[in-house]
Amino acid sequence: MRILVIDDEQAFTDTLRRGLAAEGFTVDVAHTGPDGLWRATEHAYDVIVLDIMLPGLSGYAVLKSLRENGNWTPVLMLTAKDGEYDEADAFDLGADDYLSKPFSYVVLLARLRALLRRGAPERPAVLTAGDLRLDPAARTVHKGRQEIELTAREFGLLEFLLRRKGEALSKHDILTHVWDAHYDGDENLVEVYIGYLRRKIGAGLIQTLRGVGYRLTET
Repeated sequence: MRILVIDDEQAFTDTLRRGLAAEGFTVDVAHTGPDGLWRATEHAYDVIVLDIMLPGLSGYAVLKSLRENGNWTPVLMLTAKDGEYDEADAFDLGADDYLSKPFSYVVLLARLRALLRRGAPERPAVLTAGDLRLDPAARTVHKGRQEIELTAREFGLLEFLLRRKGEALSKHDILTHVWDAHYDGDENLVEVYIGYLRRKIGAGLIQTLRGVGYRLTET
């Protein structure tokens, strides 16, 4: 399996390359945004590990360019621990997963293996469910012909549900991916925001699964 690591921290990438190579992975490294984008465009990878803060071109810009050009290689984004909206922004642009720095190598390895198992099915630029359409790049939501105004958090929550359409998602799953991996507050916050979304997009699309969580469906 071939992995591309795009990060400007030399010591970090050297350590990561050695660790992944010991696990049997082939690892290429890029230390700037432009170099990373070129490598990701010119070569085939199974997973890309992409930092946000890069010289020359940000990780966001690299990811946006890849997705706009139809490259759906799974991307694991590395985000700042104190970046309140880093995770939501990463998902908005088409990231598949994220880790906040600093993180455990064991957790990183587990996330990479999960992405490898999932593979890279092509996904539409606009996410849909019934007559509901969400455009991550334009950050717009429409139901039929009507545009729906959402807050940043509501938008992130709806996009996460749409990207996992048909899947049963626990409150913990939602908090981890839409709020923060380190969030330790009341899980009922998810219920509150699900209520906000239902009032704006209609109650029928988001199902409550008692004892489990929620699931977004086509109708």
